[in-house]
Amino acid sequence: MIEIKNLIRKNVLNLSPYTCARDDYKGSDGVFLDANENPFGHLNRYPDPYQKELKAAISKIKGVAVENIFLGNGSDEIIDLGYRVFCNPGTDKALTFSPTYGMYEASASINDVKIIRIPLDKNFQINYKDVEPCLSDKSLKLIWICSPNNPTGNCIDRDVVEKIISGFHGVVFIDEAYIDFAEGPSYKNLLNKYPNLIVMQTVSKAYGMASVRIGMAFMNSDLVHYFNKMKPPYNISTINQKAAMRKLAKVEDYKTQVKKIKEERTRLSSELHKLACVEQVYPSEANFILIKVKDSSYMYNTLIGKEIIIRNRNSVISNCLRITIGTKTENNKLIKALKEF
Repeated sequence: MIEIKNLIRKNVLNLSPYTCARDDYKGSDGVFLDANENPFGHLNRYPDPYQKELKAAISKIKGVAVENIFLGNGSDEIIDLGYRVFCNPGTDKALTFSPTYGMYEASASINDVKIIRIPLDKNFQINYKDVEPCLSDKSLKLIWICSPNNPTGNCIDRDVVEKIISGFHGVVFIDEAYIDFAEGPSYKNLLNKYPNLIVMQTVSKAYGMASVRIGMAFMNSDLVHYFNKMKPPYNISTINQKAAMRKLAKVEDYKTQVKKIKEERTRLSSELHKLACVEQVYPSEANFILIKVKDSSYMYNTLIGKEIIIRNRNSVISNCLRITIGTKTENNKLIKALKEF
């Protein structure tokens, strides 16, 4: 059995976090003379540092207890905190599978944590034999798995993922930013089974709230305690908390939009298969499609000239482009432009 305290950096275990008077007051109304706020206005008060109302709404929707939820200023803050809670700078390591989301490596560099990169196979899957020798490395503290993976769009084999989680004595982050567009279940259902598992989701993608910058992390309640220790006291604004709550309340809008995006994903994939300029269309369970072309940089720059912006992923997968699923009108403009190549 994994002992949670053994996963945490020693200085974090001993850290006395910043506290405010409202940590001691549980009410919502009162005479607030503690935080040097301007007493006038509608946005004059600091936000709830623990986002209690928002977490209650997320708990109801996601089926995860409030005490197992941590909210970050975007998933990128959660990624950064992951390094700061678990990894000693200059000595510890993290493992990623390439190609994948670039912030795992960028944040590692910022925090002076060495990255081990293991390439995915030709089907963009993890070969467990490549991972197994790393699991006994005592300086390896984090493993990042993005599923559905960005930029490839596929889900990682569940049996392999569970084998990694169960065989590792560090922390495994599963990034499920695109899980709403996939058919399989979330790994959040395994939190009780694996105390070293952290599952990230977001309101940026399926909920269409990228501008509010709210990432969700589901984890053992003891781990939530240490993340709360490390985060800035008011990391999510009141405006953004309320915006997210309004959106989460509109369940039918969310379902309708996800359905439309998945339908457009199928249609766009079919149309891309027909184009002479497209050499391969990779299967996707996300809200984007990865394609292989003859000259991705030429195509990318030509499309920019037509005011159509996609993502050139040639630096991580040779001559590949990532296309986000847009509206039917936007997708039609893209198809028309691609027919000219």
